[in-house]
Amino acid sequence: MVDHNSDAALENQEDSRPEFALEPKLFGKWSYEGVTVPDMSLAAYLQVQTVKQQVYFPYTAGRYQQRRFKKAQCPIVERLVTSIMCSGGRNNGKKQMAVKIVKQTMEIIHLLTGHNPIQVLVNALNNGGAREDSTRIGSGGVVRRQAVDVSPLRRVNQAIYLIAKGSRDNAFRSMKRISECLADEIIACSKNLATNSYAARKKDEI
Repeated sequence: MVDHNSDAALENQEDSRPEFALEPKLFGKWSYEGVTVPDMSLAAYLQVQTVKQQVYFPYTAGRYQQRRFKKAQCPIVERLVTSIMCSGGRNNGKKQMAVKIVKQTMEIIHLLTGHNPIQVLVNALNNGGAREDSTRIGSGGVVRRQAVDVSPLRRVNQAIYLIAKGSRDNAFRSMKRISECLADEIIACSKNLATNSYAARKKDEI
């Protein structure tokens, strides 16, 4: 005797299956779904919807310095990890430790804001880089400064550098851990608070 109810249930199960066997989540917790970039000009460099950007663990071991502009393909969370790691000091090259710091930072951001920490990070990187800069024009003795627009990739690079540097300086000779300082910096920068955020303050100075 054929059970039609069980056949219908199996068909419904097959229809409701996701595209992936398992949805990719950062550290197995934070989903990439619904993360949007506020600024259209940075969409290509803060994109987290492509397959290569959606990583479980921000340690892809990719060679992103082989070609110019190839680092734009690196997952945005991994770029933050490498910036935390590359201080030129005692923590230089310790990537596993930097990954652990960023993991703790994501947990703190979620506890303090209640939002997806990936979205908070994207908002912070959107606000952290300067839109306008000045360059030196002229040759010989006369040199003057000329205002120029900043490219989207440089804006993202600058934001990552300033966020990492600000949190590192705050944690130095302080009772607060680097993960707490990084979380505070990202949250303040995502809200564009120049009083609390090193990156938002330096962006205005530039």
